[in-house]
Amino acid sequence: MATTALPKSGAVSKGYNFASTWDQNAPLTEQQKAAILALSHAVAERPYPPNLSQEQIAGKDGNLLVSHEDSSLEEAGAMDAVLVNTHQFYKWFMELESAMKSETEEKYSLYVNTLTERIQICDGILQEVDDTLNLFNELQSLHHSVATKTKALHDACDRLLVEKQRLIEFAEALRSKLNYFDELENVSTSFYSPNMNISSGHFLPLLKRLDDCISYVESNPQYAESSVYLVKFRQLQSRALGMIRSHVLSVLKGASSQVHAAIRGSSSGKATVSEGVEASVIYVRFKAAANELKPVLGEIEGRSSRKEYAQILAECHKLYCEQRLQLVKGIVQQRISEFAKREALPSLTRSGCAYLMQVCQFEHQLFDHFFPSSSADVSSLSPLMDPLCTYLYDTLRPRLIHEANLDSLCELVDILKVEVLGEQLSRRGESVAGLRPTLQRILADVHERLTFCARTHIREEISNYRPSDEDLDYPGKLERLAETASTTTVDDNSDIFKTWYRPLEKTVSCLSKLYHCLEPAVFTGLAQEAVEFCSISIQSASKSIAKRSTPMDGQLFFIKHLLILREQIAPFDIEFSVTHKELDFSHLLEHLRRILRGQASLFDWSRSTSIARTLSPRILESQIDAKKELEKSLKTTCEELIMSITKLVVDPMLSFVTKVTAVKVALSSGNQSQKSDSVLAKPLKNQAFAAPEKVAELVQKVASALQEDLPKVMAKLKLYLQNPSTRMILFKPIKTNIVEAHVQLQLLLKSEYSAEEIQSIGMPSIQDLQAQLDGLL
Repeated sequence: MATTALPKSGAVSKGYNFASTWDQNAPLTEQQKAAILALSHAVAERPYPPNLSQEQIAGKDGNLLVSHEDSSLEEAGAMDAVLVNTHQFYKWFMELESAMKSETEEKYSLYVNTLTERIQICDGILQEVDDTLNLFNELQSLHHSVATKTKALHDACDRLLVEKQRLIEFAEALRSKLNYFDELENVSTSFYSPNMNISSGHFLPLLKRLDDCISYVESNPQYAESSVYLVKFRQLQSRALGMIRSHVLSVLKGASSQVHAAIRGSSSGKATVSEGVEASVIYVRFKAAANELKPVLGEIEGRSSRKEYAQILAECHKLYCEQRLQLVKGIVQQRISEFAKREALPSLTRSGCAYLMQVCQFEHQLFDHFFPSSSADVSSLSPLMDPLCTYLYDTLRPRLIHEANLDSLCELVDILKVEVLGEQLSRRGESVAGLRPTLQRILADVHERLTFCARTHIREEISNYRPSDEDLDYPGKLERLAETASTTTVDDNSDIFKTWYRPLEKTVSCLSKLYHCLEPAVFTGLAQEAVEFCSISIQSASKSIAKRSTPMDGQLFFIKHLLILREQIAPFDIEFSVTHKELDFSHLLEHLRRILRGQASLFDWSRSTSIARTLSPRILESQIDAKKELEKSLKTTCEELIMSITKLVVDPMLSFVTKVTAVKVALSSGNQSQKSDSVLAKPLKNQAFAAPEKVAELVQKVASALQEDLPKVMAKLKLYLQNPSTRMILFKPIKTNIVEAHVQLQLLLKSEYSAEEIQSIGMPSIQDLQAQLDGLL
């Protein structure tokens, strides 16, 4: 038993050692170990292979036996044997390993077979897939081809649809264009129908359709036979507009006949119709005709931008104005004639203008009822209002021509300019604007007549005025006024105009009336002329007064009236300057003489001596400023008055000083001449004219003049010049001259006379003289 066990132990030991050496030489990874462990667990209870019997053969002594069913041993014909050496072990192990391997690999083989089958299946499937893909690619290619053809078909269909739509639109456009031409027959049939009339509901739509056709044909002259169709359409339009004109005229005449019948019925044999009945019949009843014409007239006004309708609208306006004029002209003429019979020119102007404004306002309201869109143009009513205004103008014109009163003419200007044109026309607005041209024409005639009368008035009442003795009774007229003022309590200015020279009064009165009545340019010319003539007339009167009374009275008269004239024209905001242009032919004779002498050529157009230049007059301009001339004359006269008063008082002193100055000049000019007169060599006080007694005598004369003559002069200044400021202005240079004369004489006395002689002369002091002069004011 022991001998049999050792080989087994040795084989096991060698097998273990081999396994250990194998493990060391070929170490397994953890993953492989895990796989072996899992495999060991899986085959721990694995069944015997099917080629082995179900019985396990084991030796009694523990030796390993081999089954009879073992294929290897059976093929080898071996019987159960005991592994006694390594070779047997290795053989057994190899067989065992082969069996195990075959057993182990059987599953994998089956799996491999399964995989192989599946691979083959997959290969078959892949082949089928490839075939399918090929078929799919082919199908996709066919689909693409079909899609391309389909898209092309769709595009073709879209193009055909677009082409179809375009052709449809073209056909419709062609049909719509042809409709305008086709309408000719339809419109012609309708317009030439015996049943067609303006009141028909088809007339206005047909007229609008006809206008559309004309507009279309006019805007498309390139179409064939468009000119022919246009002529035919216009013929139809002319016929339609003629029907409208006839209809409007018929309705207006019918309304006029009804109004005439109503007027005859309301008057019932009376000569006139009352104003209430007149308004009711002529205006209220006539509005009924407008309701019938409003649709047609509204269409015409709506299309008035076209030339044909503008013309027919103007004809309708004219027809309306003619019918209205036949109704109202007799009544207006009758009313104005009644005013003219019982009223003066200013009242006639006021009443006539007011009545015409009322008529014009009513007519404008009625016209607006007929033509609401075109009533804003007041010129449309001119054929009606101008004849009505002419009745008033023709009534006023003859009376205006014969009117010569400036007050009446100025009143007419105020009525027309302020009341009528300024207030009433502005208040009533555009409804009476049609009267403005006629009223302005009347006002222009009044201005013309007023200008003519004013020039005549200036010429006759100012320039050619012949003063009476009473007019030249100065200072008597002023003295009587002063006595009246001192004995009564009448205001100083109550009768102030009575002391004015008549031309001055007429000048101021005329300019005051004309200032607001005439245009500034016209008034300036008249004012310059009036002031110039008035100044000349005053100057002429002052000369006459100087001869009748005293030169000082003439001077004071002139100064007084020029001051009044200057004061009265100051408020007029105008220039009193006028430029006169005259043609001067004075050079003509000299040029003709030179031409006759051969010194100049008659046909030399390039030289200054040519016939053109010879026969051309020179234009001479001269500017006359009446106000400046007045100031100049006033200044000159004031200076003359100042010098005359100065000489009246201190003339002896001035003469003495002049003689002394002459003597001194003679002495200096004689200059050591041996032929000099011995008289001139004497001292001044030894001269006969310069003796102290003579000097005292002249001083006494001056003192007497200061006490007697100068107060009289100041009283006369006060009589003529009531304004203290004016007297002060005039007296100031007089006082200065008097004081200066005394100063010169005193200086002369101090240089030529002794103190006793000066005292004997009795020369007053300058302070006393100034006090004496100041007391005269």
